[in-house]
Amino acid sequence: MDRLLTLSAFDLDYSAHQDSFNDLVKLAAKVTGTEISLVNLIDSFTQWTISNHGLEIDQMPREDSVCQYTIINGDYFEVKNLATDDRFKDKFYVKDSPHLRYYYGVPLKVNGDHYIGALCVLDKKPKDLDPEKVELLKIIAGEIVNRLRYLKTIEDLKNNLFDARETQKKVAHDIRGPLSGIIGLAQLISEQGESNQLEEVLEFINLIHKSGRSILELADEILRADKRERYIPDVQENVFNLLVFKDKLEKLYTPQAFNKRIALSINTSFESETIPFSRNKLLQITGNLISNAIKFTPDGGKVAVILSLKTGEPENNLCIKVNDSGLGLTEHEITVILNGIAASTAGTSGEAGYGFGLALVKHLIETLKGSLSIYSLPGEGATFEVNLPQK
Repeated sequence: MDRLLTLSAFDLDYSAHQDSFNDLVKLAAKVTGTEISLVNLIDSFTQWTISNHGLEIDQMPREDSVCQYTIINGDYFEVKNLATDDRFKDKFYVKDSPHLRYYYGVPLKVNGDHYIGALCVLDKKPKDLDPEKVELLKIIAGEIVNRLRYLKTIEDLKNNLFDARETQKKVAHDIRGPLSGIIGLAQLISEQGESNQLEEVLEFINLIHKSGRSILELADEILRADKRERYIPDVQENVFNLLVFKDKLEKLYTPQAFNKRIALSINTSFESETIPFSRNKLLQITGNLISNAIKFTPDGGKVAVILSLKTGEPENNLCIKVNDSGLGLTEHEITVILNGIAASTAGTSGEAGYGFGLALVKHLIETLKGSLSIYSLPGEGATFEVNLPQK
């Protein structure tokens, strides 16, 4: 669970970082003399290839991957000939094209002892790597982790910049009210000043009036500048809207559904589909729910995702519903999941379970001050509903 939390903290869009590591995967293949090099990150259900050289691949089920053994092994993992190893000889990438044979993987280590994925090199022929090449591979793996940290730092800075500009706007609004009251009062006293016959007080009040108006004009200037140059974050940076969110989910999870002959549909609410909201942890939460739904839906079934954003005061609400036509859940099973103590079970096609997917989802939702509801009956599928407050 700690490993998954470490991975989720990077809040990565697994489809958006090919260019960030292109040079490093090419370098890994070159120094080892192999045809193929991949950067793989492994979550609860899936191995995500975020950068590749020599092999076009985006993802595969975790139980089919070799890199899962690399993160378990902790130092490195080598297979001289995949075709003669009982764990891998029947895998699609060994039996069919590209007929892989050699594998060497180095874990991507974060925070001392958490392995979030692996840098691996592969070839169609058995090979031997000398110690110097292995050391170079470890250095490249370390640089990949450094870049992941840099990407996270950049995203945090962008979020802080957005928050600072929002604070600037709020301050400008907040000072207008009291200053308007001060100016109004000063003007009233000034208008009645002759009857008071307090020349010194009048002079002081006039100074307050002038100073207050200057600050009010400054506030208006800040607001006008904000209106002219309003900061609208790029949807590729730190916000989504429903259309972008839908596109990301379709790109990432349609292959999983296709492989199991499951009809995956993702729909949005038309009236709010272009309103921006924070992308923080959304792919991790929704992706785990979709993968879980696919896992427990028999071949030929359906998984439907409904994304909606309800606007209101003091905040908007993002609602994510994931409905499947799968095995369904008993009331006891729902209670166990909501209490965060669900045990791992195999999927309808024997998919391996690791017991952390829904626990991770529950944890992430709680950190975002959201809520998770589950509606289901045995044999009638299940609906997972997530509600997340949005600024």
